[in-house]
Amino acid sequence: MICPRHLRNVVHSLVFATAVLTVSPASAVELPPLQETPMFGEAVAAGEIPAVYDRVPAAPSVVEYRDSDQKIGRHGGRMRLLMGRAKDIRLMVVYGYSRLVGYDRDLSIQPDILEKIEVSEGRQFTLYLRPGHKWSDGNPFTAEDFRYYWEDIANNEVLSPTGLPINLRVNNEDPQFEVLNETTVRYTWSRPNPHFLPALAGARPFYIYAPAHYMKQFHARYQDPDTLASMIEESGQRNWSALHTKFGRQYRNDNPDLPSLQPWILKTRPPADRFIFTRNPYYYRIDTAGQQLPYVDEVAITVANPKLIPAKAGAGEVDLQARSLSFNDYTFLKQGEKSNDFSVRLWQTAKGAQMALFPNMNAKNPEWRRLFRNVDFRRALSMSVNRHEINQVIYFGLAIEGNNTILPQSPLYDEKYAKAWTGYQPDKANSIFDELGLTERDDRGVRLLPDGQPMEIIIETAGESTEQTDVLELIHDSWLDVGIKVYSKPLQREVLRNRIFAGTTLMSIWFGLENGLPTADMSPEELAPTDQNHLQWPKWGQYYQSNGKAGEPIDMDVPRRLASLNESWVVAEETEARETIWREMLDLFTGNVFTIGLISGVRQPVGVNNRLQNVPDRGIYNWDPGAHFGIYRPDTFWFDDMPETAAAQ
Repeated sequence: MICPRHLRNVVHSLVFATAVLTVSPASAVELPPLQETPMFGEAVAAGEIPAVYDRVPAAPSVVEYRDSDQKIGRHGGRMRLLMGRAKDIRLMVVYGYSRLVGYDRDLSIQPDILEKIEVSEGRQFTLYLRPGHKWSDGNPFTAEDFRYYWEDIANNEVLSPTGLPINLRVNNEDPQFEVLNETTVRYTWSRPNPHFLPALAGARPFYIYAPAHYMKQFHARYQDPDTLASMIEESGQRNWSALHTKFGRQYRNDNPDLPSLQPWILKTRPPADRFIFTRNPYYYRIDTAGQQLPYVDEVAITVANPKLIPAKAGAGEVDLQARSLSFNDYTFLKQGEKSNDFSVRLWQTAKGAQMALFPNMNAKNPEWRRLFRNVDFRRALSMSVNRHEINQVIYFGLAIEGNNTILPQSPLYDEKYAKAWTGYQPDKANSIFDELGLTERDDRGVRLLPDGQPMEIIIETAGESTEQTDVLELIHDSWLDVGIKVYSKPLQREVLRNRIFAGTTLMSIWFGLENGLPTADMSPEELAPTDQNHLQWPKWGQYYQSNGKAGEPIDMDVPRRLASLNESWVVAEETEARETIWREMLDLFTGNVFTIGLISGVRQPVGVNNRLQNVPDRGIYNWDPGAHFGIYRPDTFWFDDMPETAAAQ
């Protein structure tokens, strides 16, 4: 479990002070004799791949099991997962959680792919690779892969027209990049960059490297023009930039030929409705018994209708499942435990809200945009939501009613952030709407906008959960009491996001703050317009992310103040100063109701095959930090009765 006391100075110790992080197993623990992986025995004997001693790095990452719910496992088996879309195979990158640096179970950042990292004054980062580390195709993973990304991708005007990613910029300053030797690179800024390590450790990793030996064939700098033109035509791409992007998307994880550092590598070429991932022969982690990880030979992902996934999980058709399961599936899932040989665990969630409404302040519709930008209107909307009813009807009274903000376990928590403008006060809300001049109603009792149109809000959803639509049914009733008619509209996730980005969507429903358990030394950027995926102000976030080359500049005072405070946090050198900034931002964010939080603290059901070992009974299910299962290292999960059952499926 996450301990706030432990978290208090995690990022500070890594970024704001001089620090040296080292991987203790490789440098301080004597390496055990390596054991050949049974799956590769025949291939090694035939000379198709090297023996394990020549496949793992000279200094591998040695996994030591210190928690009571973990133990050394054995190789074999196929782990079954279900996903609602073919694109979700990218989650194998999330779950696999191989990162240059990564969070451990206590959310402390530690070297992972890297052998060690030296951080000086929070502004200079020296990265040391593991000697002998190889990509999944057996080619060396070296500083050349970092140089290729820096020179040929990030600083290439065709591939990166908006310039360097925001995580590589501090106050519009680019870092100095150096290749010190074949296994060492360095990034240096004149000021601290507190975002760098958390970005590298993220659920969606920030890639500052690429497999140069593979990608150069798609790059105009390296490939013969005629050959490149032929490749562009054959693949149906517009130009070499599109070609390079298509075949080099490490996070998309949809190109079986793209070399990887993940524990399992894709073998099924899309499109498909079932994808097989097999173990990476050159994976860099081993256990203390000398076994190369991962333990499980294969992962099989079956694409299914998200609405059917709870039923399939309850029937025992998966070995590990949380995606597309919600709290209201818990009772049904429990009923299938004994007959289908699995268990259902309830993990803590760490989001600021299980569900929140996002009025789009960048909406195209001028009437709604004007209203959404009025703080009194947003407050009245919030006071028109009966959160107690939602909690009792949907969550059996077990959730936390309140704002989209930080959770009580955070050392920054203050009840005023959670309760601001969240009490159910329809009479007061009605008075506010009247004071705003919204007094005219149609024969249904629905208020009219100044242009005479009825106040009908379409709240758009990703269409992936009945939980959202159930909640919206309750909101429909309470908002109708104050003269606002609600409709819900399910869409595909990509369609929904694109509509929000374009300003077509008026309001959406989604999860709240990703990290509800921050400390003062963690970035407060979620509270400011810093990301296009902030659904309440996507164009302002896009403007920030693109260095002003896309989106729109902020044109509201309070969001502009939040952006300024976020920049002040970046350069603040003391925890006390950063805490002061955090508290002002939390006060502004919740007091101005930029998002309408509904409920938080909802537990996440996790279905686990009883044969699958090393999966925690209690855990945190969160995107970032956490990578869902990632911080618990699924490469260490294993089946205890192989091969007759799981291996044969």
